[in-house]
Amino acid sequence: MTVEKIALITGANKGIGFATARQLGEQGIVVIVGARDEVLGNQAADALAADGITATPLRLDVTDPASVAEAAREIERRYGRLDILVNNAGTAGGFTGTPGEATAADLREVYETNVFGAVTVTHTMLPLLRRSPAGRVVNLSSHAGSLTLNSDPGSPLAGVNMVAYQSSKTALNAVTVAYAKELRETPIKVNAALPGVVATDINHHRGHRTPAEGAAIVVRLALLDEAGPSGECLADEGSVPW
Repeated sequence: MTVEKIALITGANKGIGFATARQLGEQGIVVIVGARDEVLGNQAADALAADGITATPLRLDVTDPASVAEAAREIERRYGRLDILVNNAGTAGGFTGTPGEATAADLREVYETNVFGAVTVTHTMLPLLRRSPAGRVVNLSSHAGSLTLNSDPGSPLAGVNMVAYQSSKTALNAVTVAYAKELRETPIKVNAALPGVVATDINHHRGHRTPAEGAAIVVRLALLDEAGPSGECLADEGSVPW
């Protein structure tokens, strides 16, 4: 008998997270809809279930270690393991000034979710992922986090200088590589997904891609087979330089 895979997506009540949950669910995977707002999480899970997807809501605030620990206990109680972790929850923060105007507090606001939140969730869920025959971790990064692209005067990112958001994604890329190195001799693969400029709350819906289009690379990395890469930064067009 085929054992269903279990996937946790953080920030899954909207945007790329919700689209990822839908696409994984359509593959027959049990999706856990992680959401900071319990009501919104319930609504998202109900919407997926109405389309025949096996979805369960789970209150999860990535910036609150106690909330993450409780979520891990609930996953263990229900399923005993975790096969896929998608660290999707993210924020651009409220700071819109220049790097010279930024304070540590401005960066910390963004890092709490984009970096420290992903670390907290991964650290807490790793014992459950180790119980999977083929654990997969996908961190939602961005082209805006690439040092190579940011330092190239000819890059489309040459005029973009969102110090808090961009540096948080650069840090997340480094964290991704570190986990991949540690887990190299295990079945667990850890990669960074670059969904492109997707119309979501984070950019006030000014992106040119749909959440479903952005979720495609996330789903591809979540479903990698044994021969797939680990420790890479990948977009639809292929590998992107760190």
